[in-house]
Amino acid sequence: MSNSKNNILIIRLSAMGDVAILVPVLNALFKQNKEVNVTILTQKFFTPIFKDFKNVTVYPVDKKGKHKGFLGLFRLYKELKPFNFTAIADIHNVLRSNVLKLLFFNKKCIQIHKGRKEKKELISKENFKQLKTSSERYADVFRKLGFTIDLSNPVFPEKKPIPNIFKNVINSERKTIGIAPFAAHKSKMYSLEKMKIVVAQLSKNYTLLLFGGKSDVAQLETLKTNQNIYLAAGKLSFTEELDTISNLDCMLSMDSGNAHLAAMYGVKVITIWGVTHPFAGFAPFNQPKENALLADTKEYPLVPTSIYGNKYPQEYINCADSITTEQIINKVNSIL
Repeated sequence: MSNSKNNILIIRLSAMGDVAILVPVLNALFKQNKEVNVTILTQKFFTPIFKDFKNVTVYPVDKKGKHKGFLGLFRLYKELKPFNFTAIADIHNVLRSNVLKLLFFNKKCIQIHKGRKEKKELISKENFKQLKTSSERYADVFRKLGFTIDLSNPVFPEKKPIPNIFKNVINSERKTIGIAPFAAHKSKMYSLEKMKIVVAQLSKNYTLLLFGGKSDVAQLETLKTNQNIYLAAGKLSFTEELDTISNLDCMLSMDSGNAHLAAMYGVKVITIWGVTHPFAGFAPFNQPKENALLADTKEYPLVPTSIYGNKYPQEYINCADSITTEQIINKVNSIL
């Protein structure tokens, strides 16, 4: 349906952080190449992540409904076929995207190289070194499709209008820090007991906004000990949440999606790492490596125990707590 000579279908079905990593790559793609239109196949919820792009269409995939199973994927293929894509960029490379690749057999399709072998070697300490970042792996897919992409001088979107609820909260008088203390796995989280100390200390000098899902609200309330700490979780639409994040001076996050959402706006991000490690390539985009605070490897020599934090010895579940509250507070103060 597009007249562009470069009409690309991008497949990235799930994981909010991984979807957010695509934003700076698309910024580079559009600035360094002419006449490119893309359609992103992903979850409907993620649509606001791409609201700044004129030449991006989000096509929502319904994995649990009409696009479920092989018949659902065939239905999805029939829906997408009239778009006349010139090529397919599969930056997910899972079973579903492989099925779509087969169905689009007459189109050029480049799939992401996930580096599974070197990630295994990283976990086993056979070859413990910094691996290629996810953003560079994404960029490689577009390079193989013939596009120029250099990520070394990124341009970030402008700050968005501050949502009404925080209009009088975010201002130039005090710096504003977003704090996102949750992650997909407990093994990647700093304990709320220690986070309470960090929050109390930081709130003396900064305005704090607490981020998380609706199910996290009750736990986040326990961190709200004075009038400089505000709850963002459960109060905003996803679009408003992104607009708020774009106005932060700093985001303090676990190895989780919020780190990537802040990084795509060029916000300074400090990450806390438990059983995972930035060497695997999932550190937030364009952040100095000093902003990643790591578990004590003398105390926890097996770190990283897995790439995603889903595998670890039981005694490693609280390994992020080997990072002291002083380390975190000092790091925030040093970058603000």
